[in-house]
Amino acid sequence: MAQDSFEPAAEARRLSRAARWAVLATLDRQLAGPYASLVSVATDIDGAPLLLISRLAVHTRNLEVDPLCSLLYAEVGAGDPMEHPRVSVAGSATRLDDPSRARRRFLARHPAAALYADFADFSFWRVEPRSAHLVAGFGRIVDLAPVDLLVDLTDASELVAAEEEAVAHVNADHAETLRLYATRLLGLPDGDWTMTGLDPEGCDLALGDLAARLRFPQRVRGPGPLRAVLRDLAEQARAT
Repeated sequence: MAQDSFEPAAEARRLSRAARWAVLATLDRQLAGPYASLVSVATDIDGAPLLLISRLAVHTRNLEVDPLCSLLYAEVGAGDPMEHPRVSVAGSATRLDDPSRARRRFLARHPAAALYADFADFSFWRVEPRSAHLVAGFGRIVDLAPVDLLVDLTDASELVAAEEEAVAHVNADHAETLRLYATRLLGLPDGDWTMTGLDPEGCDLALGDLAARLRFPQRVRGPGPLRAVLRDLAEQARAT
């Protein structure tokens, strides 16, 4: 990423959208301090973090008493971990009364979680971001606000309504296109990539334990523009 192309908000969104795990910090009254644990994560369509957690876990019991928390997303790879980008998102967690969309998006990112998602002690939670701190390299340390982390959906109701059907269609009929997106546009390993979700700014891809974010060249608000963008990206991938 060239220095003049650095977009802090976009980088923070990429890190959270592409993550499958994060470190969750909660406030533990028994310890009289913070408690950190590793959790599986996904994102809602606007980018808010989603959790599937058990009441038997310490972090869930902590959130039931005090919803304030933070999530650390860190990109991993070869070399010094301190040289890789990471973002810490602070917010307030709420158990979802109607988790249908959260469930679909979370299980698309973590299919194995379907084995326990319906257990009585498990529930889906959404974290409303309040702030974030991005460390993306030397000279790239930025504090961010909620508006930098979440996608505004006020003009994209048609896309939100069509998301589930669109994702299912792409996975069923355009598997080879997804493979081209991953290998030629993102430089990722070849394989049977799937789309796990989409939103006005891009789509999320997965292959086993790998997850990635494909950013759209322009904002998409409905099914028609979505088809056009996906077609243009496919043509770009084939020409690469």
